[in-house]
Amino acid sequence: MLWNKLHDAYIRLFRRQLAGTDALPQLALLGLISGSLSALVIVIFRFLIEWPLSYFLPDNNPENFEALHWAIRSMLPLSGAVIIGLCWYKLHISQRKTGVAYVMERLGYHQGYITFKSALTQFFAGLITMGSGQSAGREGPAVHLGAACASLLGQKMRLPNNSIRTLVGCGTAAAVSASFDTPIAGVIFAMEVVMMEYTIAGFTPVILASVSAAIIAQFFYGINYALVVPQLEMSSLMDIPYVVAMGIVLGTLSALFVAVLRYFMRFQSRPIFLRILAGGALTALAALAFPQIMGIGYDTVNQTILGEVSLSLLCAVALVKLLVTATAVGLGMPSGIIGPTIFIGATAGGAMGALGAFIAPESASSTGFYAMLGRGAMMGAVLQAPLAALMALLELTHNPNIILPGMLIITVSSMVASEVFKQRSVFL
Repeated sequence: MLWNKLHDAYIRLFRRQLAGTDALPQLALLGLISGSLSALVIVIFRFLIEWPLSYFLPDNNPENFEALHWAIRSMLPLSGAVIIGLCWYKLHISQRKTGVAYVMERLGYHQGYITFKSALTQFFAGLITMGSGQSAGREGPAVHLGAACASLLGQKMRLPNNSIRTLVGCGTAAAVSASFDTPIAGVIFAMEVVMMEYTIAGFTPVILASVSAAIIAQFFYGINYALVVPQLEMSSLMDIPYVVAMGIVLGTLSALFVAVLRYFMRFQSRPIFLRILAGGALTALAALAFPQIMGIGYDTVNQTILGEVSLSLLCAVALVKLLVTATAVGLGMPSGIIGPTIFIGATAGGAMGALGAFIAPESASSTGFYAMLGRGAMMGAVLQAPLAALMALLELTHNPNIILPGMLIITVSSMVASEVFKQRSVFL
C-alpha cells in the first residue's frame, strides 16, 4: 500500500516536471525507454516476417522469391490480397489507416495519441503484406509501430501532450534507426518528415531513442545488416554533369511515382475488397515476368550495387516496381513505400551507371556507385526530405566520398520533383 502511494506520488511529480520548460532530464530518460521498447517491437516484427519466409522460400533466404515456381509466385500475392481485402472489408474506414501518413495525421490533429488497436492492425497487416510477397517495404509499418509504442507509453503514464508529441518523434527515429542501422538519419527523418519541426528540447530525447534502437538492432542483427556497402568513390570530376543528369531523371521518376499513386487514390469510393484484390492481382501478374519486384527486394539492390544485374533488367524492374507499388498503394494496399523507393532509386541509378560505363568506359564510375547515389536521390525526392536522405546515404555507405555527389544529386532530384512537377512529400 505504501509502495503504491510512493509510486503514484513520483509519477505525479514526474508529470509536473515534464510540463515545465526544464524537463530535459526527464525527456532524455523517456527517449531511452521509448527507443528501446520500439526497437524490441521492430526486431520481433522483422523476425516474424523473415522466419516463416526462410522456411518457405528456397535456400532459406527470406527474399528469394525469384526461385519460386511461377505458379506459386503468382498465387502468393493474390492469396495475400484476398486475406488483406477481407480484413480491410471488416474494418471501419477510420481503422484502415496505417503507416507514416497515419502517424503524421495523429501528430498533427490528435497530439500524437495513437491507439493500441491501430498498432495491432498495422502489425498483422505488415506481416501479411510482406509475407505474401507484395511489392512493399517494412520501414513504413516499423515507423507506425515505433511511434505507437512510444505514444502508448506516454498515454499509460498520463503525460502532458507536449511530451507525447516528443515521444512520437522518439519512436519514429527509433524505427528508422533500427530498420537501417542509421541513427542520424532516424533523428533527421523524425524531425524533417514526421514532426516537421526542429526544437532543442526535442533533439536530445530523439537522439537517445535513435541510439538505443541502433544498439539493440545491432545486438540482434550485427552491423551493416540492411544493405551491402562496398567502399566506392567518384572516379573524376567529369562525373559531375552525369550526376546532375541522374538527378533530373530520378526527380522525374519520383514525380511519376507520386502521380500514379494519386491517380489510383481517385478510386477510393470503390469497394475496398475489390481494390485490394486488384492491387494483388497486378503484383501477381508482374511477378510472373519480374519476380525481383516481390517483397522488399534488398537482395536485388545488393546485386545492383555489386554490378551483377544487366542493364535491360535494371530498367525493367525499376519501372515495373514503380508502377506496381504506386498502383497498389493508391488502391489501398497497406504497404510501406520507403523500401520500394530505395529499390527503384538503386535500380534506376544502377541502370544509368551501366549506361554511363557503356558510353564512356574510361571515365565512368562503377555501377554500384551510381546505384548508391540513385537510392538516396529517389528517397529524397519522393519524401521531399533531402537532409534525411543524405544522412541515410552517408550512414548506409560509411563512405565520406559519397557526400559531395550525394548532396548534388539529392538536391537536384528534390528540386526537379518539387519545382518542375510541383510534387509534395508523398506522405502529405
